[in-house]
Amino acid sequence: MAKSRIVTGPKAASNASRTLRSRSTATASKSAAGSALAQSRKANKTTSPAAAAAASKTLRDGRTSKASKSAAGSALAQVPSKKRR
Repeated sequence: MAKSRIVTGPKAASNASRTLRSRSTATASKSAAGSALAQSRKANKTTSPAAAAAASKTLRDGRTSKASKSAAGSALAQVPSKKRR
C-alpha cells in the first residue's frame, strides 16, 4: 500500500472530532470522520476503501453538516492513488 504524505489539518481534525461526538450524525459520516482523525498526526496512514466510500456518501448527502463534509473531504484526500509506478 502506498504511503500518504498528507495529514489531516487541525481545523479538519477539530471538525472530525465534533462529528464523532454528535449524537445525530449518520454512521457513514462518523466512519469518514474517524478515518480523518486517525490520520491527523501520522503521514503513513491512508484511507481504506470502505472509509472512502463512506466519505463519498457523506459528501453527496445534502443533509450533512459542514463539519462532517470537512472531515469527509480530508479523508478522501488521503486515499492512495490507483496509479502504479
